[in-house]
Amino acid sequence: MSAAGLATDRPARPLATEHVRVHAPGRLHLGFLDPGASLGRAFGSLGVAVGGPETVVELGRGESDSFETCAGGDGALQRAREHLAALRRATGCDAPVRLRLRSVLPAHAGLGSGTQLALAVGRAFCATFGVDLDGRHLAGLLHRGVRSGAGIASFEQGGLSVDGGPRADGSPAPLLARIALPPAWRVLLVLDPRMRGLSGAAEKEALAGLAPLPRAAAADVCHQVLMRVLPGAAGAEFAPFAAGVSRIQEVLGAHFAPAQGGCAFASEPAGRLLRWVAQDTTAGIGQSSWGPAAFAFLASEAQARDVLQRARAAGVVDPALAVLVVPARNHGAWTTVARAGG
Repeated sequence: MSAAGLATDRPARPLATEHVRVHAPGRLHLGFLDPGASLGRAFGSLGVAVGGPETVVELGRGESDSFETCAGGDGALQRAREHLAALRRATGCDAPVRLRLRSVLPAHAGLGSGTQLALAVGRAFCATFGVDLDGRHLAGLLHRGVRSGAGIASFEQGGLSVDGGPRADGSPAPLLARIALPPAWRVLLVLDPRMRGLSGAAEKEALAGLAPLPRAAAADVCHQVLMRVLPGAAGAEFAPFAAGVSRIQEVLGAHFAPAQGGCAFASEPAGRLLRWVAQDTTAGIGQSSWGPAAFAFLASEAQARDVLQRARAAGVVDPALAVLVVPARNHGAWTTVARAGG
């Protein structure tokens, strides 16, 4: 669908609303299937939506444009305004709006903040002006999902997702599988606010400087996804799921380590904690994208809180780390509409 087509073929249908509020989840990027296209198609990725931190966007009609953000959200607000401008150009809906960011995911932390913000602004805009665009079209319009479809799938449906890599024309990747994770499972989410992961030009340079992932390694990753991670999730079999996630991270961590100072974890304190967790209990550990966000999948809330308590007692939790116990989020972004007088 072209931008010009949006402007001429799909006129806006204004809604009498005060504001639309969109809650977009954080997502963990568990790894690329074949970043060097050694098996014939580039990238492909595995991701999962998680509870806990989220981006919350409010948008409604106003007398004139007004913009407001939460503490620490100035950069996100600038990006949100750029997304709004792109949506206006594409649709011709240029009525004044009130845009407010109530909360934002930390930028460049490995939680998919850029894609979740773009899609949340896009969905709020579409609901306000009656424009019919799904997450895939919004992602293309707002230049998200260039390599991975995990963020789009997390926004749209939540759960565990596998995508097939971007299409030849550069449009977002097709979704190959989506599975709801068992509700008892938990994620030990480890954030290091002192650091930021690679992004933009620095990310492109890092990727260009890496040798291609060997074909055998890509095949190993794909086998782990198909025969351990997906069956484990679908059948509520935690041990093979965790083993598959850890093996994928082991292979890809070694591949991407040269771009992270030779380490599989961008945050050394996060890596130390998660290696301790994996030695102590059955867990699927790794780093989301370029980090510094890291994770451990555990079989239950009780197990997650117990291992965290023992890790603190053992002195392996750096005081600067933020460690959360969160569930997987088996639904996508949710939207509420407050109508005038309602």
